[in-house]
Amino acid sequence: GLSLQSADLAGKRLGLLREVVPGFKRLAFLASVDNPGAMVEMAEVQSAARTLGLEVIIAKIRRAEDISPAIEALKGRTDALYVQTVPLTMTNRVLINASAIGAQIPTIYGVREQIEAGGLMSYGPNFADLFRRAADYVDKILREAKPADLPVEQPTKFDLVINLKTAKVLGLTVPPALLARADQVIE
Repeated sequence: GLSLQSADLAGKRLGLLREVVPGFKRLAFLASVDNPGAMVEMAEVQSAARTLGLEVIIAKIRRAEDISPAIEALKGRTDALYVQTVPLTMTNRVLINASAIGAQIPTIYGVREQIEAGGLMSYGPNFADLFRRAADYVDKILREAKPADLPVEQPTKFDLVINLKTAKVLGLTVPPALLARADQVIE
């Protein structure tokens, strides 16, 4: 199959936040604690944050009703919010972004859809490219390749998406060099 490398990109995402958020020292991680992948990504985020000298606050959520109170409790306690890409956060991306903007907390995500819904920025694999490559993988299997003999493939194309409208609302200036590297800028 194909890997998304979600947890492996934590360090890159934190580095991107450092370029935009002045005085970035405290990170909050919005964790859907009932999702098994959450713990893997949370450990990776904590490791990357330690390397960068960041303090990490874990904001645990289990259902949509937990989101607004969790983000409100972070107001004034964090410099940025790392939101994992799981069904609960994808379904509630508008609520997460509205709450984060209301609390004046910049956000980083792993997929562009959350930026189109008002998040600050995302960095992650390009899903259209992965879907095309998945079709190639299926073709190999249909041509009688044994799935166990096929290697797990890593993403090769990644997207950086920045929402300048959100940056403006949060009073942040996105450096021109970062904008030049972006695959999509929402204005």
